[in-house]
Amino acid sequence: MIKQAAGRDQLGEFAPKFAQLNDDVLFGEVWNRTGLSLKLRSILTVTALVSKGMVDSSFQYHMQTARQNGVTQEEMAEILTHLAFYAGWPNAWAAFRAAKEVYAGDGEREAHGGFFGRGEENTAFARYFTGSSCLKPLTDPKETVFIVNVTFEPGCRNHWHIHRARTGGGQILLCVDGEGWYQEEGAPARSLKPGDVVAIPAGVKHWHGAKADCWFSHLAVECPGEDTSNEWLEPVTDEAYRRLASDKDCAGGMYAG
Repeated sequence: MIKQAAGRDQLGEFAPKFAQLNDDVLFGEVWNRTGLSLKLRSILTVTALVSKGMVDSSFQYHMQTARQNGVTQEEMAEILTHLAFYAGWPNAWAAFRAAKEVYAGDGEREAHGGFFGRGEENTAFARYFTGSSCLKPLTDPKETVFIVNVTFEPGCRNHWHIHRARTGGGQILLCVDGEGWYQEEGAPARSLKPGDVVAIPAGVKHWHGAKADCWFSHLAVECPGEDTSNEWLEPVTDEAYRRLASDKDCAGGMYAG
């Protein structure tokens, strides 16, 4: 679901109607129509802007959105190469300069994820994460216990959340790459490294993610139960996270509450 507030933030007082149309109609209705995927809408938008030579700050935003919607660096390079023959070589050059900034580090990103691999950009649950993450499903939840490899970029963490279940439920984290944090409400944050295991009972409020200067990957194992669900809550604040990030030795526990 695309939600946008840029119109109101930047033009709310100067041009309130334009801001409302931008946020509520263009992004609130058009981008959320079901006829096309978000990825395809991003490709079409980038194509239109390059064709018109509009490689400005709005183009940078749409390039970032395309990446978030699953357009890989390799796909974007091929899209812009193809467009060069129709939209003009100078337009393509300008678009490539913007693309290099947006996709900077993606080559390094591919190297992370541990033995199981990084997977794809986590667009489905991005609204519940601070920073970028990727998912690599390892099993089919329709056939067996669901296991997914979750990779967090440095500084990325998910929001506080609770695994709900009438009986059973909860989650197990098996750390496979990098360094991260795990914290339950009211308890010190626990430093995580490959080989660590975290058992999270149902009903416990918690969060987990990467350290500020480290990539981090863990397998998330969904424990069987009845009437299981996730309750997503507030983000981990930047202030609370920075208190953990200041622990340069990546050792010991600290409170983030």
